[in-house]
Amino acid sequence: MNERLLHTDVQEFIRNYDGDIASLAFKGSPFEGISISELLQQIEGYRKCAQKLPTWYAAENTLFPPKLNLEQTSSEITATYKASIVKGTSMADLTGGFGVDAYFFAKQFKTVLHVEHNDELSLLAAHNFNMLAANNIECLTGDGLDGMKDRRFDLIYLDPARRHESKGKVFFLSDCEPNVVEHLDLLLKHAPTLLIKTSPMLDLSVGLNDLKQVQEIHIVAVNNEVKELLWLISAAPKLPLKIHTINFGQGSPQQFHFTYGLDMSAAYSEPNTYLYEPNAAILKAGAFHEVAQAFAVLKLAPHAHLYTSDKLIEFPGRRFKIREVLPYKKATMKSFIKTKANITTRNFPESVVQLRNKWKIQEGGDSYLFFTSLQNGEKVLLVTEKVIETSAF
Repeated sequence: MNERLLHTDVQEFIRNYDGDIASLAFKGSPFEGISISELLQQIEGYRKCAQKLPTWYAAENTLFPPKLNLEQTSSEITATYKASIVKGTSMADLTGGFGVDAYFFAKQFKTVLHVEHNDELSLLAAHNFNMLAANNIECLTGDGLDGMKDRRFDLIYLDPARRHESKGKVFFLSDCEPNVVEHLDLLLKHAPTLLIKTSPMLDLSVGLNDLKQVQEIHIVAVNNEVKELLWLISAAPKLPLKIHTINFGQGSPQQFHFTYGLDMSAAYSEPNTYLYEPNAAILKAGAFHEVAQAFAVLKLAPHAHLYTSDKLIEFPGRRFKIREVLPYKKATMKSFIKTKANITTRNFPESVVQLRNKWKIQEGGDSYLFFTSLQNGEKVLLVTEKVIETSAF
């Protein structure tokens, strides 16, 4: 860590520079002892933190890691949430990274151990904890599993990193470091409770099969995009397994909880007055029948995952008023050629891109078109207008 970056004139430059990054890179660093790459890293990091990490953005003399580390770190929204679902006296973050999660865990625990194998990242985290007055966090550089030594904690948190980027979007816990599956028994000897963050691409059934002792699963979405899967594991899990979904948006968070594995069913109907689309966290949870029963809505078809009712209700997702139900055929689509609309497909043979290209429909506007199939297999177009999104439950 280059301490010259903390000089007052350098910090003012980093925080006040509003010019083009490429132009600055071409000119070179205006400060002695600070390379242009170091300076650009701080400027880019500071800018990226404005929305993702406002606490770091607002604090004086905080320093920022390389772009990749910043992209991989939790946002304040997700870090605050995961800290809210656990509590105790002591905890260890064995994959500490930039330290965002550890900082918010420190608000719930008396002591926090932050372990990070990357020397530079560990120094950055320790420096920032000091700037943020998080004095109950101990920083240790090294391997996370070695960092436990003979200590015991109330909670151990891990965010395993992928080892095999060449595998693309295929995700398995065994492809991550540390290998939580392999070391699960060891980890539970050091803490009665584990909290593991995994990629949102991990299939729930695969995770449950690998981890065995899961007590709760938390599916966290931000602006209707699933960001994290959180697995709460206990040496003596309480059954039945609970799944918690939450979607953070512009209003109050949308939350929906249910018991996993119950035998539930849904009733079906033709489109009524209103249409409901569950948020991404619920869709990831596969709570298709659970949400239908909880909100007394009817499914359009088994695999469409769209719901309908005659009365407008609160719902954890988007809500629409149905203006027209039209059969999907060429004669119907003539009136939509070269128009503007938002398009969604559910259980439909053509993709959004294909539909836009085929019928020359531009993106945007106030009209929302749902291309889907009904229970009898009929392909239809639902022409809708958006209702104000659900605020709370």
